[in-house]
Amino acid sequence: MLQRSAAWAVVVWLSAYATVCQAQDLPDSQNLNELWNRLSEKVPAMKTMGGRQFWGDVQFFQGWKIQQNVISQHYRLLDPSDQRHASGTLAECRQKLAEIREDRKLPPMQGRAVILIHGIIRSSKSFEKMRLACLKEGWITIPFDYPSTQKTIPENAQFLGQVIKSLEGVEEIDLVVHSMGGLVVRSWLDQQEEVDPRVRRMVMLGVPNRGADMADRFRSNLLFKVVYGPAGQQLVTELNGDFISSLPTPTFPFGVIAGGRDTLKGFNPLIRGDDDGTVSVSSTRLPGAADFVLLPVLHSFMMNDPQSISHTLRFLKTGKFRESGESQPIPEVEAAAAP
Repeated sequence: MLQRSAAWAVVVWLSAYATVCQAQDLPDSQNLNELWNRLSEKVPAMKTMGGRQFWGDVQFFQGWKIQQNVISQHYRLLDPSDQRHASGTLAECRQKLAEIREDRKLPPMQGRAVILIHGIIRSSKSFEKMRLACLKEGWITIPFDYPSTQKTIPENAQFLGQVIKSLEGVEEIDLVVHSMGGLVVRSWLDQQEEVDPRVRRMVMLGVPNRGADMADRFRSNLLFKVVYGPAGQQLVTELNGDFISSLPTPTFPFGVIAGGRDTLKGFNPLIRGDDDGTVSVSSTRLPGAADFVLLPVLHSFMMNDPQSISHTLRFLKTGKFRESGESQPIPEVEAAAAP
């Protein structure tokens, strides 16, 4: 019943869009924006899904976020429960946020923030348990969303850059990244003349820092191209592409958490060596890391695994994963090692 209702909703929306386009002598993109604005006026506080593959965050404040639609290019303002309060231009959404800040007397942000960055074909919702754990520490927690399957990694990095610039009052910024989210950060670093000095530490969870064998295997598959988009083509290993190898290594302290069985063969027989089912352990090992730890966890569940969460929090606090204080840094010489 729910699927049928959703299908009819799409039909109704498309019918309304077609009617407006036929009634006016405007380009399609303008018609789409005008229709959206008309619908927004009628339902100003509509509940949303929070932004998945077609929205990118550009501004954050106390749980509120402004997002841009990658198709229509229009913006919207969401509250912490993903309810929309404004839609239109960036200036209009910023003005509405300013009014809300004043009306509700929202205090300015200050102190330490943690940005959670999901991987390809996922959303910030995949970090829910990690988000709650960071909130308990008293940190400003930013569940960052970006259109991972609709844009290239560098284009998605630009969304991240806008959010970081919007964090007025925040004194320290930590990053927790999963899978392709780590490559988005490295691409953002590549775009900076000078890295924001507030960035403090980063934890990488299953990041394919040398590419993904599975991307090599399926890169020419039509379904893979359609589902994973342009960024999926950039996930190939160093043997089949030079994009990832061109990305810089963070200059601030970072730690790497990999999933695997700690054996010669991992969870996935299609991947060389130990792996988490999606990414090989060797690919996660970015030279220069301050610490490394291998956990018996699958790639897709790494962000919400209790061990991953406890290790992540400890590194953000101390710069080390282990309670003993011991560390296993990844030496720079691994840069020349085979994936």
